[in-house]
Amino acid sequence: MIKHAAAILFLIFAMVLVPAALSPAGAQPQSGPIAAPVGPAAQSQALEAPPGAATGGLLSDTGGFSIVSTFMRADHVVQAVMIFLLLASLWSWTIIFNKLVTISGLKRKARKFEKLFWSGQSLDELYQQFAARNDHPMAAMFIAGLREWRRGFESPNGLREAMLPGIKERIEKAMSVTILRETDGIEKNLGMLATIGSVSPFVGLFGTVWGIMNSFSAIAARHDTTLAVVAPGIAEALFATAMGLLAAIPAVIFYNRFVAEIGRYVNSLDAFSDEFSAILSRQLDEKAQR
Repeated sequence: MIKHAAAILFLIFAMVLVPAALSPAGAQPQSGPIAAPVGPAAQSQALEAPPGAATGGLLSDTGGFSIVSTFMRADHVVQAVMIFLLLASLWSWTIIFNKLVTISGLKRKARKFEKLFWSGQSLDELYQQFAARNDHPMAAMFIAGLREWRRGFESPNGLREAMLPGIKERIEKAMSVTILRETDGIEKNLGMLATIGSVSPFVGLFGTVWGIMNSFSAIAARHDTTLAVVAPGIAEALFATAMGLLAAIPAVIFYNRFVAEIGRYVNSLDAFSDEFSAILSRQLDEKAQR
């Protein structure tokens, strides 16, 4: 009997609660259809632009992203950041193209000079040929070394064997100093390229922080968190970050490339210096024994 009573109570409970659960919450029975409102349509007030932002949207007339309109809407500080990053990018590309042309020309002239040097032509002929136009490091190093070698024979007492160590040392020092001086000229402006590559992301980050601060200021001033209020400042911030990366990435890539290429070029100068020093040392020994 208890089981049957419990089953009957469960059925009654289900019949009462299930329809209530299936019906919309809090719905009230309606006696008939309600007529639609016939009053004037509600007018929505257009949102004003955030303080300090110029009129005009982030989108161009064709619906795409407009860099000019984004720049014009930006705060003066963010605009200054964008102009700085643009100038830094242009300066870095100027350095990059200049170094590409310079290093390529130096390699070409070095190959041509080595070909002439090992062609069997005499050292005196090479000296006369390049003394007036030593326009690349390898020729300048050759002229410096051979000039010191010639000075060793200018002694009034003639060349003696005791003078050989001093002459050889002066030849090596003259070529080493020439290599250092020419290397400094090749590496000119590489420090600026490294500075642009390391500083530009932080400058872009500063513009990003400033743009986000403007967005929060607009939210606080209007008590509104809609996308129309937040989006302009966020777009300006992200655009400043993008410009920072645009200036930094090529500068870092080409800086590493130029450092590697200049290092290989200097190694070739050192190798040629050692070979040329050995040739001059051998000739000094031969002349001293005569």
